[in-house]
Amino acid sequence: MSTETAAAAAQLAAPPPAGWEEARSRVYAVGLAAALPAVNRPLADADGHTLAEPLTTRTDLPAFPTSSVDGWAVRGDGPWEVVGRVLAGNTPSPLTADGTTVEIATGAMVPEGTSAILRVEESDRTADGRVTGTPRPTPEWRQPGEEADAGEELLPTGTPVDPALIGLAASCGHDTLRVRRQPRAALLVFGDELLTAGPPAAGRVRDALGPAVPAWLRRYGCQVRPTDVVGPVADTLPAHVAAVRAALANADLVCTTGGTMHGPVDHLHPTLEALGADYVVNTVAVRPGFPMLLARLVDADGRVRFVAGLPGNPQSAIVALVSLVAPLLAGLQGRPMPALPQATLAEPVPGRGDYTHLALVRLDRAAGTAHPVRHVGSAMLRGLAGADGFAVIRPGTSGEVGARVPVVPLPLTPGERTW
Repeated sequence: MSTETAAAAAQLAAPPPAGWEEARSRVYAVGLAAALPAVNRPLADADGHTLAEPLTTRTDLPAFPTSSVDGWAVRGDGPWEVVGRVLAGNTPSPLTADGTTVEIATGAMVPEGTSAILRVEESDRTADGRVTGTPRPTPEWRQPGEEADAGEELLPTGTPVDPALIGLAASCGHDTLRVRRQPRAALLVFGDELLTAGPPAAGRVRDALGPAVPAWLRRYGCQVRPTDVVGPVADTLPAHVAAVRAALANADLVCTTGGTMHGPVDHLHPTLEALGADYVVNTVAVRPGFPMLLARLVDADGRVRFVAGLPGNPQSAIVALVSLVAPLLAGLQGRPMPALPQATLAEPVPGRGDYTHLALVRLDRAAGTAHPVRHVGSAMLRGLAGADGFAVIRPGTSGEVGARVPVVPLPLTPGERTW
C-alpha cells in the first residue's frame, strides 16, 4: 500500500472529532484520575504547587489578645499611673489595680485586666506623669480567634499555592505544606523545515513554539528544564519513536509540535501506536487547532504519562494548549475543573458551523466586554501577543454584539489563578 493510500485509509478510519467542551471535560477527568502524589514542601519552596490537603490553623488567629495600636493599656477610670511597658514578643503581667496603665505597642499582647486601650495620639500626660484621655468606645485590640479558630479550615484541597497563601500558612504556624508534586513536562519540536536561530529564509521558517511552549507550561504549574526541550526532531519514524520514548522516561507530560495529521512526514500517530499509547482525544471539533490530540501511556507498574500532540501552526498549538493541556494539568495537580468567566462581545465574531470557534479577544475588564483582535490566522502570533484569551463561540452559533460568551483566559504570570 502506498504512503498516500495508507494516509487516506487512516483518515477514513479515524473517529469523528470530539466536541470541544466534551474534550475539555474528558482530559480533565483522566488527569484527575492520575493526580500526582502528595509531598511535603517547606514554605519557601511551595509557591506554584497545589494544596493536597486543606489549610487549617494550628492555633487561634490571633492566638492571644493583640493591640491594634500604639498607646496605653488601661484599667478602670483615669488618670492612670504608668506601671510598665509591653512590647511585641513579651508576655505582660496582669493589670491588677484600677487607675493603672502600661505603655503598649502595636502587636503586643494585651495584659489581663485591661479595660481599654487609649491611642497614644489621643492621650496627654499630667505634671506628675499620669496619663489622661478618653478611650474610644470600640476595643482597640484583636480578640483571640477573631480571624480563625484553632483547627478551622481556611482553604480547601486543590487551592494553588501563591505568596498570599504562604503568608497565611506561616501565620497559622505551619513550616511545611502538603502539596501535589508539580508535573514534569518536556517538549519535542517536529519539523525539518524549522530554524532555531535567525530570520526565516530559503523555504525554512523560524520555530516559534520551541521557545514559547515551555513558558506556557510553566505558567500552568509545570517544571520544564532547558534540557527538556528537544528539536527539531528529524522527520523519520525511528527518530520520532526514540525522541518520545526518551522524553517519557522523566516527564509526566510530553508535548509535541506538528505531525498531528496523516501526511507523508507526520509520524506522531505511528509513534504512539509503536509505544502502545491509547487516545484520550484524537482531534477536536474546534477552529483553529482541529488536529490536536492527547494520548495516555500506562506502565506495568501503573505509572501514567501523557503525550499532547499540538498542531504545527503556532496559534493552533496554543489553542490546543488551552483546550487540552491546561485542563489535563489542572487534574494532575488536583485542582478543580476551571470554570470559564463570561464577557459581553463588543463586536461580532463569526461562527464556524459545526465547530467551536475560539476567537482571540482583548478584555476590557472594567466594562466586562471582549473585543476581537486582528492578525488571528492559525499561523500567526501577532494577535495572540495582544490578546487576553479566547472567546468561545459554540457550534451552530455566531457571536452577535451584546452576546454573553465564555472566555478561556491566557495565563499571564506563573501560578496566576486563571484556571
